[in-house]
Amino acid sequence: MMKRILLTAGLVAFAGYAVAQTTVVVSPEQETVIREYVVTHQPAPVEVPADLTLEVGTALPETIELQPLEAPNLDVQYRYFVVDGRTVLVEPETRKIIHIIQ
Repeated sequence: MMKRILLTAGLVAFAGYAVAQTTVVVSPEQETVIREYVVTHQPAPVEVPADLTLEVGTALPETIELQPLEAPNLDVQYRYFVVDGRTVLVEPETRKIIHIIQ
């Protein structure tokens, strides 16, 4: 019984560690660079399906066109789109939202 409890606790701790490792932190400096890039490139706003909740972790459908984020001095390989004045950063491989800039 004790082994089962320890194994379960270990799996829960590992799952928490894995989730923590996928969290993306965008610094205020990076947000400034991204904002300037988006303003300069003026992408067309995107309409998202009404049933889609825009929050970190949401996987986006292929119908949403993502723009490359090629800002100078930015060591990330993300895509983005703009909706309702917000810039939404997306991981291209998974199409999951990783950060939203208000």
